[in-house]
Amino acid sequence: MNIQQIEYIIAVDNFRHFARAAENCCVTQPTLSMMIQKLEDELEVKIFDRSKHPVAPTSVGERIIVQARVLLQQFDMLKEIASDEQNTVKGSFRLGIIPTVASYLVPVLLQKYCNDCGGIDLTLKESTTNNLINEILTGKLDGGILAGPLNHPELAEIPLYYEKFYAYVSPSDEAYAEKEIDLDSIDVNRIWLLENEHCLRKQIEYLCRMKERKTDSSGLKYESGSIETLIHVVDYNSGITIIPEMHAISLDEERQEHLRTLKNSLAVREINLATSGNYVRKALLNVILNIVRNSIPKSMQNPDLKEFTVGIF
Repeated sequence: MNIQQIEYIIAVDNFRHFARAAENCCVTQPTLSMMIQKLEDELEVKIFDRSKHPVAPTSVGERIIVQARVLLQQFDMLKEIASDEQNTVKGSFRLGIIPTVASYLVPVLLQKYCNDCGGIDLTLKESTTNNLINEILTGKLDGGILAGPLNHPELAEIPLYYEKFYAYVSPSDEAYAEKEIDLDSIDVNRIWLLENEHCLRKQIEYLCRMKERKTDSSGLKYESGSIETLIHVVDYNSGITIIPEMHAISLDEERQEHLRTLKNSLAVREINLATSGNYVRKALLNVILNIVRNSIPKSMQNPDLKEFTVGIF
């Protein structure tokens, strides 16, 4: 067994295709197949079921691949420790971002990266919280920008910023005349929400003390995967949606008129950069942290706001 064989089985698991895995590993397909076959012979098990299309791990193969990812991550740490000792800030960083942050942070982040991040290859991936956590723990990502605190035993979380919540109100809604929105008095069926897989939805449900929602008299119920879509829905219909501060300040002047503060609420959403608890490239991580923080208004980086954080429920 050698490190190349470990890399090859992980590549096949990632691509679920021998030819694409071989291309990614810069070897021929026969070479990759032969090396995996030798590993299977050594372990006396089949790691992949080649009769399936796309190719898939066997049940024992899945367990082997999980451990293989851990081994490869530990092997990479040896090089990372040496680079940190030499104060060499270079290499690659694979960063995941949840959708409710990506839409307004990624454009600025890309600009800061192009200006300030020579020598580092940055890969950005947008996905949901659960997917990002899984990819961080399996070594597919180096870190993720997520709403927190997650309090996950295998993750390290570094606070980035805290953002308030705002109501975005339709001009045709009865609450439009109000300067502040009292969520305790709002009919929850007038609030347009994200889909269940978004942690922001759970925080909004907590803020609104929402119980099971009922459909309106027309039987209509709509849940979106995009804050921007919800804003358009409110623009063209009636009702309210709740949006985070970073999205609120990115709205054009006309839409800013539809924003309302929340009455008697100091609640904020905490956004963190999470890594595996054993991530060792601290110098590289600090460069990424600086770029991200330089992309965020300083007023939102006040650690005193942490006490008002709405948790992930």
